[in-house]
Amino acid sequence: MRREVVPGLLEDAGQSSRRQYEHPVNTGTPGILLVLDGWGHAEPSDANALAAASTPYLDSLLANCPTALADASGTAVGLLPGTVGNSEIGHMVIGAGRPIAYDSVLVQEEISTGRMRTNRELVEVLTRLAATGGALHLIGLSSDGMIHADVRHLQELLCIAAQFSVPRVRIHAITDGRDVANDTAATYLGLVDTFTEEAGIGEVVTVVGRGYALDKSGDLELTEKVALAVVEGKGEAISEPREALALTQRGDEWVPPCVVTGADGRALGMVEDGDAVLFTNFRSDRIQQLADDLHRRLAGRQITFLSLAQYDTRAPIPPLVHRSDAGGGLAEQLAAHGVRSVRVAETEKFEHVTYYLNGRNASPVPVEEHVKITGHAAPDYQARPEMNIDQVTEAVVAAARRDDVPLVVANLANIDVVGHTGHFDATRQAAEHTDRAVEAICRSARATGRWVLLVGDHGNAEKMLTEGADEAPRPYGGHTSNPVPAVLVPAPGQDTLKPAGSVTLADIAPSVLSLLGLAVAPRMTGRALW
Repeated sequence: MRREVVPGLLEDAGQSSRRQYEHPVNTGTPGILLVLDGWGHAEPSDANALAAASTPYLDSLLANCPTALADASGTAVGLLPGTVGNSEIGHMVIGAGRPIAYDSVLVQEEISTGRMRTNRELVEVLTRLAATGGALHLIGLSSDGMIHADVRHLQELLCIAAQFSVPRVRIHAITDGRDVANDTAATYLGLVDTFTEEAGIGEVVTVVGRGYALDKSGDLELTEKVALAVVEGKGEAISEPREALALTQRGDEWVPPCVVTGADGRALGMVEDGDAVLFTNFRSDRIQQLADDLHRRLAGRQITFLSLAQYDTRAPIPPLVHRSDAGGGLAEQLAAHGVRSVRVAETEKFEHVTYYLNGRNASPVPVEEHVKITGHAAPDYQARPEMNIDQVTEAVVAAARRDDVPLVVANLANIDVVGHTGHFDATRQAAEHTDRAVEAICRSARATGRWVLLVGDHGNAEKMLTEGADEAPRPYGGHTSNPVPAVLVPAPGQDTLKPAGSVTLADIAPSVLSLLGLAVAPRMTGRALW
């Protein structure tokens, strides 16, 4: 395992910033903010891997420490009503101290008000395609998990393309199996067929699982296979989109790159000069690697690129919908008072405790130190549900022992990352590994005079089976709309009471600031629970 220390938010930020703040400012009690990713609350059931796990330490904290159940989904965090929470919005709201209108909400507002049909960028591209005979390529996740995409946005884009008489629309469908139950890809591909029939335009020309198309680990070999299917028509040849689903041995997530071919064996939907590419995911982090790769490969070929929402790509890809401002939160308040923090997470959740917690701000912060825990091999979460939690724990404990660090922020990723596999027993084990890590961190915190604030960012592992009256339960690895625990483990001698009233993730940053002896930031609408 490798422990990578990154000062601030940029790897080349240098060491001078640490010398600038050798002496900590006078704050209240130092502490640790510990995000247990995917730690939701639900009553014990056959679907609840958390309840099935042996977690004596967490059970003790929940029984004996000031505890609340925090709303982490829907309008409480800036999502559409009833929408499950996710790690991105969860960490943004934890850091901002207020709900943030999420990209999916902003996109839906544009659609509901009709403004999407008059969007200047979109109208210009569709008008040009109608005049030149070029094709519109729609690339995105074909499901309604509402974490990265909503297939109904594809429906609207097809209708708009038909309205502008675009001659050809090519759909590059990405199957899910992660944000929604596995073995549902055929249903969603059927839904896409319905959308194309209703709009009178569009056809699926490639099919690939999100394991290939939405990789964000930096495995460019996976991305290249998808890009070759889209650009050059290279991949498993199929005559009909659903045939692709028979070629996977690892579920919907790992459908290999497949290319629909005609009677002559040639691919039907390669990107050609003069075409336009529109990425339909509303969340950036998992599709941006593919977007950058395609932009690079097609450079100089007169291809227009657009994204449904704003992406964090290196390539300049204009969005149809810009994102909300998530600034003015915890990071700015800590920086304003010169309060040093250390952020610790595994690769899978590193951006969440840095970039997203900081309000999607990638600027270097002199009073922050970032520790990324990385592994050398491709992870197998079912076989290794412990992931690298021991190394994360060691880094948190080491930071907590430092007198110049009033705040340590860490993410324990296991419950969520392993939960996404849909494997009940592996997720149970992940919870047990998490329990032991929390115990070690809390014991260290007590020895160093720190409080620990534990909170989930969204639900996941408390619901590992689907529910439906018309079908038998099936494994489920997606998120939930359940509340998440928020638990304060007080520092020695610290008096606290159980919070009263309703609680949301927006209350976490005000609580952290209050515990540190700092004022709540003016833009925060949450309240200090302790």
